[in-house]
Amino acid sequence: MQPQQLTIKSVRARPVVIKLRRPIKIRIATITDWPLVLIDLITEEGVIGRSYVGPYAAKSMRYLVPMLEDLGGALKGRRLAPFDVYDSARKSLHFVGYEGLSMIAVSGLDMAVWDAMAKAVGQPLCVYLGGTLAPVKAYNSNGLWLHEPEALPEEAIKLRDEGGFAGLKIRQGREHPRDDVKAIEAVRRVVGDDMHLMADFNQGLSYSDALERCRAIDGLGLTWIEEPIVYDNYEGCARLTAEMKTPIQIGENFYGPREMHKALQANACDYVMPDFMRIGGVTGWLRAAAIAGAAGVPMSSHLYPEVAAHVLRVTETAHWLEWQEWSDPILQQPYKVRDGMLHIPDAPGVGIEWDEDAVAARLVTF
Repeated sequence: MQPQQLTIKSVRARPVVIKLRRPIKIRIATITDWPLVLIDLITEEGVIGRSYVGPYAAKSMRYLVPMLEDLGGALKGRRLAPFDVYDSARKSLHFVGYEGLSMIAVSGLDMAVWDAMAKAVGQPLCVYLGGTLAPVKAYNSNGLWLHEPEALPEEAIKLRDEGGFAGLKIRQGREHPRDDVKAIEAVRRVVGDDMHLMADFNQGLSYSDALERCRAIDGLGLTWIEEPIVYDNYEGCARLTAEMKTPIQIGENFYGPREMHKALQANACDYVMPDFMRIGGVTGWLRAAAIAGAAGVPMSSHLYPEVAAHVLRVTETAHWLEWQEWSDPILQQPYKVRDGMLHIPDAPGVGIEWDEDAVAARLVTF
């Protein structure tokens, strides 16, 4: 099929805040409301590419929204070509740096570009990228926060049964290390030995504390230990990786593929899990996936389950998709999870459309 040539007309960005059904409680923060910036890339030909970014702090949206709209104005009239748009958008922000909100804005725009391109040829994004339409292995990351160990077994059963999951993420970093061990053991008793458990410290530990705590859980049959220390301490991560039998997972804070390459060169981890708003959207992911593939390192996704499902279908070392429901309230048709697999809809592009009534009810102003 001959692709339709598309031309950028404008970018619309809208800030919304979603009340979480299960509030986030981790060592470094408690989050009850989840901010999203909804992005519509409008083309002269009438095709609209859609994406979103979740920048954690609601106040950050007051800067992201005008950044995205300014990028749309700067790119107005440009032919829609993902790699060219990505590189032009990044270079336009050279003097303010390639990390932080700059990368988040470019990443959000990039995901919308790829959505529009796939829509223009009437193909799901995974097919447009050269893959096939099929379910993707997922684990449930919607709970098991830092609650008391005795409160976790009942929730673990609910999380497992929400989609027949074979993997669950459990957060670590309680005041007493023994309670982290108790939490894992309490969940393991009710879900069985075959359940994959991913333990996440959310960067909450000093190196010495991480050494003690990771050793304490190293023999508990975990699938991985995630971000025990601050994300850019590659030297410390490398020492922990060499010390532990359990694989060490990092990557949600890689700002671009080169940072992932630096981490792998430093032997800072066994597994990587880039985040779409930091790695550079679909373009950044594809470039990072080539690095992971060359290194033979398993690559999982962080947040953004809809676009993640598509790109994992074309990722050489695809491992696990992290599933959350946080965007579901503003989507017309949220993705379905069955038998522990996220099912990609047979629809053009990424396959997301906004529920405008739900969006209107959650819009915020600054």
